[in-house]
Amino acid sequence: MNVLAVDVPEAQRVELPEFATTALLAGTKFEWRTDTSLKRNIGLALARMRGWDRIVFLDDDIEVRDPDDLVRAAGLLNLYEAVGLFIGGMPDNSVVCHANRYVGNSQDTFVGGGALVVDPVRVTSFFPQIYNEDWFYLLDRARLRRVATVGLAVQAPYDPFAWPGRARTEEFGDVLAEGLFALLHTGGTVREADRVYWAEFLGVRRSFIKGVLSRVEARAQGVEDERIAASLRVALARLWLIDPGLCQDYLEAWQADRSAWRRYVRRLPVGVSTTDALRVLGLDRWFVDRNLSSPDREPALGW
Repeated sequence: MNVLAVDVPEAQRVELPEFATTALLAGTKFEWRTDTSLKRNIGLALARMRGWDRIVFLDDDIEVRDPDDLVRAAGLLNLYEAVGLFIGGMPDNSVVCHANRYVGNSQDTFVGGGALVVDPVRVTSFFPQIYNEDWFYLLDRARLRRVATVGLAVQAPYDPFAWPGRARTEEFGDVLAEGLFALLHTGGTVREADRVYWAEFLGVRRSFIKGVLSRVEARAQGVEDERIAASLRVALARLWLIDPGLCQDYLEAWQADRSAWRRYVRRLPVGVSTTDALRVLGLDRWFVDRNLSSPDREPALGW
């Protein structure tokens, strides 16, 4: 079995489209600074050039204990556009949603990119540079794609309240994703998420966070409650800065990016070697190729 490890450089050194959604938030308080989306988009482009029609996104803190679950998930792509594994262990939620569960409220989870099987050839979607980027991948122009869940993946525990700033950085992406999926849940479409809708949803979101915060403050049973309250307060402070017009502008930029991504992947060469595919992406100097079935063989270095 071959393992290809790519040391991903800065985004500007990778030959991917320049996204309008990224430019819209660049230099603002809402800029999302992790490179998860970049890595996933590299995976999509690489798989398309190599002709792979089944790939798995798996976060490094998630364990799949039964490999057959991945086989079953891959098989379901004949019927669905994406298949996620059910996330056990630590629930896969934002900080605000973890706080909501902590005070005893019902809190669901959804299919996410932490353990997700997709067909990068049939589905020409991408991951925008924002929190909840995987939710955006699972949307088409108007609605949620056909998605299924099978098997089990276990996420390692972590402390969502260790740093209050985590809730602050998540808030804009959480607002957009939660707002869109709330609209879809009531039979609406993405196209209906206009400025008026966002003004209403932002009010709902403020009431929601305030309600959870009031329950935490009423408990006031120790350091844990203080840390959770601190996270909720910074999320609420960031929420007050989110303008309905920015939400609408982001979705318009996202729709433009969807079109740009489709044009990009359709121009990619198909059936090329891995090295040539990495060269197209500007990554031919940033990889290690290792054959695990021959551990004594020296790895091929690409830099």
